[in-house]
Amino acid sequence: MIREPSKKERAAPIRLLLAERYRLIRQSLRALLERERDIKVIGEAADGREALNLALAHKPHLALIDVDTPSRDGVTATKLIHGCVPDTRVLVLSADDDDARIVEAVQAGAFGYILKDADSGDLLRCIRAAFRGEHLLSPYMPDHFARRALESVGHLSSAEGVPLSSLTDREREILACAAMGRTNKEIADQLCVSLDTVKTHLHHIYRKLGVDGRVEAVLAFLNAK
Repeated sequence: MIREPSKKERAAPIRLLLAERYRLIRQSLRALLERERDIKVIGEAADGREALNLALAHKPHLALIDVDTPSRDGVTATKLIHGCVPDTRVLVLSADDDDARIVEAVQAGAFGYILKDADSGDLLRCIRAAFRGEHLLSPYMPDHFARRALESVGHLSSAEGVPLSSLTDREREILACAAMGRTNKEIADQLCVSLDTVKTHLHHIYRKLGVDGRVEAVLAFLNAK
């Protein structure tokens, strides 16, 4: 379950991670957001892999992710961030209003879905609403999209037997790194722990998920609802 911000946290700026593949759009979004006194962009990513790394390092309140980011596409990046940094709410940004794509993003753990047709005022309202804990979809999205996607949110929140619920935060981080194709040594170096510590955590992960090895654990992580 996502933890609600405390009163002190609500008074502080919204810490936001921005992931967009095109530099010009990314810089324009950052300039727009940083004009707002209550929003602080803590990092920029050009692809999903970089977005996950920054989310793991900084644990922002929100991550605004282009659904079509390369390396790890936006949906996969959303699933990874939702799995290993559960307090970070992901808002997916897209030019596409395809029904299935919206539902896919929400089922991956997106807290909201914003179309690029939205104006700057709508984008800012969506960001602030998400920080307050309000599930949302773009104001330019057809109603039947909203109904189906929000039904998916309800299904997601009420699902039973979610295998990742038994993992610690550190185990989620290690599993997310494994899902990105990193070796045990690379994981140890990134998280500043020993190689033996990584191996021990992986052993615990396999046991908790009821799987025999790394591939099955990664699949369970990526397929978790």
